Amino acid sequence: MSRSTMRSLIEQHIPIGGQWRQGGGALMRSVFPADQSINAELHAADLDDVEQAVAVADRSWRAPAWRDLPAHHRARVLYRVADLIDAQREPLARLQTRDNGKPLGETRALVDSAAATARYFGAVCETLDGVLPIPRSAEFMTFSSHEPIGVIAAITPWNSPIASEMQKIAPALAAGNAVVLKPAEATPLAALALARLFEQAGLPPGLLSVLPGRGSLIGEAIARHPLVRKISFTGGTRTGRHLAHVAADKLIPTSLELGGKSPTIVLDDADIELAVQGVVYGIYSSAGQACIAGSRLFVQRACYDHFIQRLQQVACALRIGHPEQEGIHLGPLINHAHRDSVATYVASALAEGGQLRFGGAAPADAALAAGSYYQPTLIEGLSPQARACREEIFGPVLIALPFDDEEALVAQANDSVYGLAAGIWSRDYRRALRLAARLEAGTVWINTYKKFSISTPFGGFKESGLGREKGREGLLAYMQQKSIYLGLDATPMGWSQ
Repeated sequence: MSRSTMRSLIEQHIPIGGQWRQGGGALMRSVFPADQSINAELHAADLDDVEQAVAVADRSWRAPAWRDLPAHHRARVLYRVADLIDAQREPLARLQTRDNGKPLGETRALVDSAAATARYFGAVCETLDGVLPIPRSAEFMTFSSHEPIGVIAAITPWNSPIASEMQKIAPALAAGNAVVLKPAEATPLAALALARLFEQAGLPPGLLSVLPGRGSLIGEAIARHPLVRKISFTGGTRTGRHLAHVAADKLIPTSLELGGKSPTIVLDDADIELAVQGVVYGIYSSAGQACIAGSRLFVQRACYDHFIQRLQQVACALRIGHPEQEGIHLGPLINHAHRDSVATYVASALAEGGQLRFGGAAPADAALAAGSYYQPTLIEGLSPQARACREEIFGPVLIALPFDDEEALVAQANDSVYGLAAGIWSRDYRRALRLAARLEAGTVWINTYKKFSISTPFGGFKESGLGREKGREGLLAYMQQKSIYLGLDATPMGWSQ
């Protein structure tokens, strides 16, 4: 595939209320993390663009052409989008690799996920039936319906753009809403490409606007707009907490998928090779830039030394390199500032008594010097109260902690403000299921990690978020329920007599 094919997906204009035009904001750049070259320049949205996009979105979702459109016709748009994504799989993957530096193997999987999400919510949209009328007495019967909420503010992160964006756009549109999307400032290209594909699939104008720009300006303005009726956000916990306050002030619903500090647990009866490969994948894939990264490793003391030795062998053999090369395991981090943040966490861990088992620096390869690369890293000997054990690093840094008994393990694993995900490795599924029931996490993997089904709801406990994405629940999250009572008795009530 030629570079020109990929570049044909790069948009210089942005879709604002059904029109593609130059944003009114400052010039912004998409930068390739592997070498700091510029992928594209475009103008961000400004506050006038926000006003136009939201106003048109509010008119568009209320219009009979969309609001009264049968579900299977809305589904048809999503099916067409999925087909268009499949047809553009390779250029879309390469576009996302250029935007955030993930290796092609990962971005291809994310593109596939976006297509699958569109198809799934098209199918759910077609098959979502209201509750059948239920007779409660001879005088009346009741039934309920699910209706659109209205204009949805969708705010997405930079680490998995195309998949994260589709997980908001697809169910929101399937439910009959309009979407105003604010992609991450660092990675606007996939969202703009998706908007063009929705247009090609026949989505009526005005139902999907994409407004790149700073979150503190554009994201804030969208969320606070009086016509926005729901906020759906994926990103950091601090921002999520702020948006929850915004939603509370407006008395509107919100879905928040936030940070994590996920425990991965290796019991003494685990298949060591299976567990090693899973733990390595769980923390070092995506260079650790995943909210579900298994960043706290608890290994039963009886097998700790053997397990860590084998993990080191596997991790140190991972290939770090240019993300457009095939077979690369770790590409660069999103930018140099983020790499500096990761390095600061490693330094703090060593200052608090941790021992560096491996990694802990940028790779020495001169060919990678221009990029924001960081080695897979393992730190031992830390107190569970250390900063690196408690805060989300969002990089390829694993903290290893031995444990002796399961009671202490459960207490340590749950001793976190986060509760997004967890992993358990054991040959005894009964033991693993008992442990899974005690972990405070929205997703628990047993003898696998970072595997997903679009039909299975996903979300967090505690400060890892509110609400669920994916599954039937993911569609209902973008709808509001109405109960209707139907009178059957022709006799006047007689109350006033």
